[in-house]
Amino acid sequence: MSSNNDGSGTATLRASRMEPARPRPQLVRSSFHGIDGEWGFAYDDASAGLAERWFDGRALPLTITVPFPPESEDSGIHDTGFHPVVWYRRELGEADLHAAGHRPGDRLLVHFGAVDYRAQVWVDGTLVGGHTGGHTPFSVDVTDALTADTGTHVLVVRAEDDPHDVAQPRGKQDWHETPHSIWYHRTTGIWQPVWLESVRPQHVTGLWWRSDLTAGTVTVDVELSRRVESAVRVVVAHDERILGSARVVVDDTVATVTFPLAGQANGQEYERLLWSPEHPTLLDTWVHVDVDGVEQDVVASYLGLRSVRCADGAFLLNERPVVLRSVLSQGYWPTSHLAAPSAAALKREAELIAELGFNAVRVHQKVEDDRFLYWADRLGLLVWGEMAASYTFDRRSVHATVGEWTEAVVRDRSHPSIVTWVPLNESWGVQHIAGRADQRAFAEGIYQLTRAIDPTRPVISNDGWEQGTSDLWTLHDYEADGEVLLRRYDVTDAELRALIAGIGPSGRQVRLPGTVDDGQPVMLTEFGGVAWAADEGPADAWGYSEAEDAGDYAARIGSILSAVNTATRGFRARPDGLAGWCWTQLTDTMQERNGLLTERREPKLPLATLRALVAGDTAPEQESVAAGGA
Repeated sequence: MSSNNDGSGTATLRASRMEPARPRPQLVRSSFHGIDGEWGFAYDDASAGLAERWFDGRALPLTITVPFPPESEDSGIHDTGFHPVVWYRRELGEADLHAAGHRPGDRLLVHFGAVDYRAQVWVDGTLVGGHTGGHTPFSVDVTDALTADTGTHVLVVRAEDDPHDVAQPRGKQDWHETPHSIWYHRTTGIWQPVWLESVRPQHVTGLWWRSDLTAGTVTVDVELSRRVESAVRVVVAHDERILGSARVVVDDTVATVTFPLAGQANGQEYERLLWSPEHPTLLDTWVHVDVDGVEQDVVASYLGLRSVRCADGAFLLNERPVVLRSVLSQGYWPTSHLAAPSAAALKREAELIAELGFNAVRVHQKVEDDRFLYWADRLGLLVWGEMAASYTFDRRSVHATVGEWTEAVVRDRSHPSIVTWVPLNESWGVQHIAGRADQRAFAEGIYQLTRAIDPTRPVISNDGWEQGTSDLWTLHDYEADGEVLLRRYDVTDAELRALIAGIGPSGRQVRLPGTVDDGQPVMLTEFGGVAWAADEGPADAWGYSEAEDAGDYAARIGSILSAVNTATRGFRARPDGLAGWCWTQLTDTMQERNGLLTERREPKLPLATLRALVAGDTAPEQESVAAGGA
C-alpha cells in the first residue's frame, strides 16, 4: 500500500496511487476492511421474512458471493427469474473488527457501495439503517447495536427490488423476465463492495474538492459527523512537495477551506499541475480533524486542477477547446452483469478505452462504480456521468429520480474525470415532454438542480432530442452511410444550427420550442452501432446496421468515423462543426452485437486497426479472423 509523508511527520496513505483501487477512492482511511465474499442468502418470494423475523440472524439456506447480483453467474446463484425480495446474512467476528482497527470508544461503520433497490440493515437483530436507490452508496453506524464487545455479531440485509416497478430508476434493467431489445438482466440486491471502517465519534463523512484556476486556489468542503468545535487541517502535495495547507476551526458539520497553491496564480507551474487527458496530474491531499488538540481522524484524498465549460460552440477544458472522441459503455459483463468482475476489470476497462484511441467515455444508464472513475482520473479519460432512467412519469418516479440523482452528483463531483452531467436520456421517463408542461418542468428542474449542486460542469438536459435548457445540444443518429453523414454534418455553422432548430435525424425535435441557442456546442452523442458477431451470439442478436465479415465491418466503421471526424470542430482546425462525438458502443452486450469488443473484452479487429479507425485514419487491410489481435 503506497504511502507518503503529509508534512505532519505521520506516514499516511497516498490516495492517488492506491492499487487495487478502493471503493470511495477520494476518502481513504487505514481502517478499511472489505467483507465481500461468501454470505448467507435467501429468496423471500412470499415476503414473509419480516413477519418471521429473519433479521434476528437465523441461518439462510443459500450461499452467495457478494457483491455479485443473484442473477449473475459469478454470484453462485445465477437465477434470472422474478424475485422481488432477497435477504443476506454475514457473521462479523473479532477478526473482522480487528482488521477494521476497531477500538473502545470508536464507531463501527458498515459501508455499501450500492444495493438495488430498497435496503434495510440489522445487526444482532437491531435495525441500524436503510437506504432507497439502487446506484448510490450508503453507510450505517452499527456500534450501538453490537450486543457484546467481543464474540460474533450477525449482519443482515434485506433488499427489495420490484421487477415490475418502472417508476424505479432502473436504467437498462429489463422489467420482462427475458431481456429484450436494448435491455438486459436485472440487478437485485448488493452489487458493489461492502466494507467496515472504525472511526472516532468525530470524523469526516464527505469531501467536495474544486479549484479556481484563475485565482490559483483550491477549495474543499469537509463534512463532519458531529457539531462540535473541531480544528480541520488540509494539506495538498504533488509528488514529494507540499503545495499548500490551511487550518480552520469550526463549530459546525461542514468546514469550508480555501487556500492558494504556490506557483498557480503567477503561472510558474500552471501548466505542469493541470489535469488533462494528455497530462492527468493528480494532487494528493490529507485532511486532519482534531478536537481539543487530540487527533480524531485523518483521511487521504486527491484532486485534479482543471476547469470545464462551454463557449463559442466549443467544449473548453482548462479554457482550451477539446474535441471529445467518446465511446458509449454499458458497464455490463456477461458473468457479473452491472457489477464488475473485479477491481482489475474496472482498471482494464478504462485502459481499453484509452488504447482504442478514445479520450472520453459515456457510461450509459448507470452510475458507475467509483473505482472506474478512479482509473479515469488516473488515465485522463473524460467521463459523462449519466443517471439510470425510470420508464414512467408520476410522483414516485420524480421523487426517486431526484433523490438518487442528487446522491450520484454529490458522490462524484470531486472527480476531475467527470466533465458533463446527463440526468435524462432520449426522453425516457418524460416520454411526452414535447406536449406536457409537467414533464418539461421536471426536465428543466432537474437541469437547474444539477447546476445548483455542482455549478462547475455543463449539464445536458435530455440527451439526444427534445432538449430544453441545456449547456450542449446533442444528437443521436444511426445513419449507416458515411456519405450521408458527411453531407449532414460537414456543413457551415449556420446549417448546423438550422439542423438543431428543427426535426433531427431520429425524427424528433432536437430543441423544444422556446429554447435559446446561445452558441452551445453541438455533439453527435450516439452513432455507429455497427453489428458483427465475431463470436457466437444469441438468436436475437442485432445492431443498427450489420456487417458480413471482418473486412466489411472495418469498412463500415471507417466510413462512418471518417465522415464524423471530418465534420468535427478542430479536426481540421475549422471554426465551426461538431464539438465532439460518442460512438456506440464499446462492447457487445447480450443481444446487442454492435461493440468494438466482444462481451469478454476481446477486440473484434486488431487494436491498432481499431485505434486508426477511431482517429479517422485509413485502415490497413483487415484480417479475416474475428478477435484477439492487439
